[in-house]
Amino acid sequence: MAEFQDKEIVVGKMRLHYLDWGTEGKQTVLLLHGGSQSAHSWDEFSRAMRHDYHVIALDQRGHGDSSWSKYGIYTLKAHLRDIGGFVRALDLKKIILVGLSMGGRNSIAYAGIHPERIDRLVIVDVGPEIMKKGIENIQRFVRRTDILPTREAFVERAHQFNPLRPIEQLRDRLSWHLRQLPDGQWTWKYDRRFRNRRSAEAGQEDLWGYVRRIKAPTLLVRGALSDILSPAAAKRLQKAIPGSSLVVIEKAGHTVAGDNPPAFAAAVRSFLHDTGR
Repeated sequence: MAEFQDKEIVVGKMRLHYLDWGTEGKQTVLLLHGGSQSAHSWDEFSRAMRHDYHVIALDQRGHGDSSWSKYGIYTLKAHLRDIGGFVRALDLKKIILVGLSMGGRNSIAYAGIHPERIDRLVIVDVGPEIMKKGIENIQRFVRRTDILPTREAFVERAHQFNPLRPIEQLRDRLSWHLRQLPDGQWTWKYDRRFRNRRSAEAGQEDLWGYVRRIKAPTLLVRGALSDILSPAAAKRLQKAIPGSSLVVIEKAGHTVAGDNPPAFAAAVRSFLHDTGR
């Protein structure tokens, strides 16, 4: 029996694909991945949590197997429409929302707008203040040649960019993040228009207003080696959310859940146990 089911739903004009890891009847954990990634970015975490929670990992618009925006619209507002429609369509109530990077920004905003839907919130290595150096590093990686002759060439490139990941893990992960072209070459699945700043407004919208409206118990997770979320910025964000907790995951950079899966899962489990009593 497969560990997860591939499912999809239409929200507005967007066909949204998601992974349902089962255990319906348990509390729902909704996972939102980072930019240029997919729902499979959470596979280790989903596998670790699936027996105790109903885990759902969403491919956000323009990513994974979800449809691309016709006009290349990947704004925060557009993502919020999708997430809101998705939650309503599946009638998800009192969810545990977990978001990394782009998904973390979307989670912050959604939790601020819809506090009644959120039981607990986990924000992973992102906040209103992010380091320019880390953003530039990611941009250099994703803006390199988009088409390579083999899938393995992408694996080797990804391992050079992030040597924290075992190459076997990267090979499995990229098998979900890449697609083969008619000529036999390989490219990313995500819509490259997502990288257009004018279209995506990536990193430009002020999140502090949403942060101040968060009501749910919140865990902030920072990778100890992150070049995106500085220690000072993480502490300022924690201070702005009353009662929130901050944990730093060793041997992890920005993509915390994949860089150190056991430590990340343990930290989230501890938070959920302590706040769920």
